[in-house]
Amino acid sequence: MTLASLYQSNECAVSFELFPPKTPEGVDLLCKNVERLMQFGPKYFTCTYGAGGSSRGTTLEVLKKVKEITRLPVASHLTCVGSTVEDLTGYLQQAKEQGVDYIVALRGDPPKGTDQFEKTEGGLKYANELVELIREKFGDLGIAVAGYPETHQEAVDFDTDLANLKRKVDAGADIVITQLFYDNSDFYRFRDACNAIGINVPIVPGVLPVTNFKQAQRIASMCKASIPDTLQSAMTENDDAQHQFRVGVDHAREQTIDLLKNGVPGIHYYVLNKSEAAAELLDGLQMADASS
Repeated sequence: MTLASLYQSNECAVSFELFPPKTPEGVDLLCKNVERLMQFGPKYFTCTYGAGGSSRGTTLEVLKKVKEITRLPVASHLTCVGSTVEDLTGYLQQAKEQGVDYIVALRGDPPKGTDQFEKTEGGLKYANELVELIREKFGDLGIAVAGYPETHQEAVDFDTDLANLKRKVDAGADIVITQLFYDNSDFYRFRDACNAIGINVPIVPGVLPVTNFKQAQRIASMCKASIPDTLQSAMTENDDAQHQFRVGVDHAREQTIDLLKNGVPGIHYYVLNKSEAAAELLDGLQMADASS
């Protein structure tokens, strides 16, 4: 089944993002959480890797385990950071040989300690170039690219960022998965703007169920996502861990219900290798398109 075809029914396609654990114990825990998340009928799992490609090998090992457990398609993140075209091609070949079905194609963040992306000699500068490489050499791999409802932190403005996204889609991306956001109106504004300039692939919202306010602040500062005043007030009125967990999960659940009512083709959950928050927010929800 192709990546795009997963989003062609009235059922909202759920997917989950993982990251490679640093210890064998972490891998065991991840596998247990993946098994728990299977009750929600995900269509696929994705896995990131460390800065500069530091854990690419572990990413493939994790995806191999996840595929063995779930029998579902899996997707590997891939960035241009610190890699030549030869490096990227080698990784893609290895990923394909190990059963990876899809690639989340990203330019990648600047290395730690710098605030500007620098192209590696013999490498690629933009994500659309990575999409072109995958399409040219590994045409049967599905491709997802990133979209930014509140604008990428390095973009000059919203319109410029949107034009960059269109280049990625025109290069051959199957779907767009968005950066996390806490206010659904930001997503709807972004989706409408995509439609207006002819981005016609599925736009999949990315949702992170935050479980404490410090986590929300840290992640928001990294990706320039704004925290609504209502969420901030609710999380900070009590520093009890269970209170903050409940507030964060309830907010993500409300986001999910509203997104379903507004006809999203799927939702991609950033679960941080845990299952408790995602399980609570999804419990009892009917993921069929509520707008139909």
